[in-house]
Amino acid sequence: MSYPQLLTPEDKLTQAKQGLNIPHIVAICGSTRFMADMHEANLRETAAGHIVVAPGCNMKEPHALWGTPEQAEPLKARLDSLHRAKIRLADEVLVVGDYIGDSTRAEIRYAASLGKPIRYTHPEVNPLITQEPPR
Repeated sequence: MSYPQLLTPEDKLTQAKQGLNIPHIVAICGSTRFMADMHEANLRETAAGHIVVAPGCNMKEPHALWGTPEQAEPLKARLDSLHRAKIRLADEVLVVGDYIGDSTRAEIRYAASLGKPIRYTHPEVNPLITQEPPR
């Protein structure tokens, strides 16, 4: 006797997106120093018919929402959590820029752990295939 397979939440999300005919979803990742490049990537992906989710706040630029450390620290944690949710929602990740810092590297590892395909605007910076120079 065989038993039906229980669907994981990820399987349910995939089936729901298919059932609703949701277009391919791309999560843009990268340093916020590349916000202009992210905007260009968003434009190109959208024109290609994809839904794009991307960083919505650039905390490197001054703003009243994160003007003090007491405001900035909890907001940064919420934004990191929100971006991980965007990665879970996405069908693939697009890493923008020719530099990958610690936060972006963590996002790449997270996406890879979920089995998400990962593209790079600058493939030479792929931390999954390149080694950091010895110190």
